[in-house]
Amino acid sequence: MNVSSANVTMVIQYRDSFTKAVTKNVIVIVLGISIHYINVGLIQTFTRHEVFYTNPRYILFFHLVVNDLIQVTLTSVLFVISYILYRIPVSVCCVFVLIALFATENTPLNLACMAMECYIAICRPLRHARICTIRRTLMLIGLMWTTSMLSVLPDLFVTLATQPLDFFRSRVFCLRETAFPDPGIVQKRDVTYVVYLVVVWLVIFYTYFRILFTAKSASGDARKARNTIILHGFQVLLCMATYAEPLLRQALLLRFPRNRSDSQFACYIIIHILPRAISPVVYGVRDRTFRRHLRKYLFCSGGPHKASVHGS
Repeated sequence: MNVSSANVTMVIQYRDSFTKAVTKNVIVIVLGISIHYINVGLIQTFTRHEVFYTNPRYILFFHLVVNDLIQVTLTSVLFVISYILYRIPVSVCCVFVLIALFATENTPLNLACMAMECYIAICRPLRHARICTIRRTLMLIGLMWTTSMLSVLPDLFVTLATQPLDFFRSRVFCLRETAFPDPGIVQKRDVTYVVYLVVVWLVIFYTYFRILFTAKSASGDARKARNTIILHGFQVLLCMATYAEPLLRQALLLRFPRNRSDSQFACYIIIHILPRAISPVVYGVRDRTFRRHLRKYLFCSGGPHKASVHGS
């Protein structure tokens, strides 16, 4: 693959006109603030009601929201920095990129785990309480972070071994390939993404088709889950685009060679922002239990004090 992935930052490498630059930054900031406002409400709802933090499904969702907050915060900051400062020290860039990469690569893995939990709840309801315990859920979250670290940290180790110390004092336009420039890292990353792509999609296809077949022949919650599955599947598709991002960027650059910055901006919105806007819709709005408590935090009529009085 000739064009390596800027999997985390997706900031603009080429200067835009002043008007276009301001427009793009306003869009990113408004979207980021909107996603944060809703997700903070989701986190407050989760932490203040026992019905959520004792349920493995909501624990996985909470982990997903936290990852979204980390990812959106760092990519938005890097996006704005790319226009204000343009270049930052490599050492600072490495920290930003590593943390954002952990959160970004956790998201598809988290969705795959949520798919498995949903499959067990609908297709194996009698075994759900025994299989999906809080302890196993926390161990699963730890395994996600371990997997992401094993995927990302070799980039740092290779760079430390191959680059002189002065490299980390220099200033670069912050992208993954500028922070970790060794060509071997690109090849390793491509192989890792292919493996992730195959494994996660196998899990997604198996669990969701089984759920769909069960929902077609059942009533009540199982049939109602069909609509959630459609939205959740779309979210998975967008998040899985993280692994296909190098191909998408290369295709857009070949198709629109004179609009490089616009192509990169489109990738940033589609791959890094849009999936994070769907999570609140799937669980925060459509989930009846979450919706009832979430209203207390998102609207002025019910502030935190009132919520704490009525909370579980």
